[in-house]
Amino acid sequence: MSAMLRKLIDRLHLWVALLTIWVIATSPWVAMLRRIPESPGFFDRAHIWAGALTVLLTVPYCVDSLRNGRWQAYFPWAAGRYAAILADLKGLARGTIPSAEGGGLFGTLEGLTLLALIGTGLTGVAWLWTEGTADALYWRSHHLLLARVLIVTIFLHALSVSLHLLDFVKD
Repeated sequence: MSAMLRKLIDRLHLWVALLTIWVIATSPWVAMLRRIPESPGFFDRAHIWAGALTVLLTVPYCVDSLRNGRWQAYFPWAAGRYAAILADLKGLARGTIPSAEGGGLFGTLEGLTLLALIGTGLTGVAWLWTEGTADALYWRSHHLLLARVLIVTIFLHALSVSLHLLDFVKD
């Protein structure tokens, strides 16, 4: 892989994160139900365009994050490995910060965040695709549910990163 392509891929996390934060932070001003309004406002247009760009950038980000067996760090339960998750939960109960590596609790949290991001994006695309139909409300409800799950997992992800930075500074 060329150095330039690697540099672009390494920046995908930042771009996906910034776009996701933008879409979530501005979503209270989005005024869409079954269809895009006749005269969509700035936030309606920005939500659609930023959301579409987020979906497009999420695909290569996920491919890069999960290739070469790294998916097992994000989804250890899918590989039948629960020991690290249980050990991290027990350690957390004793006040120990779980490891960021090894397919434990924090890796699982990152995997759930990826799933919520993908699900939110796909349901948003489905909502847009079915615009003006009765199905649009179905996809909208799923999009909103997954967006809420995404918000919670992003918060927990940011908290876990903060705990690791705090632990790193203490050492």
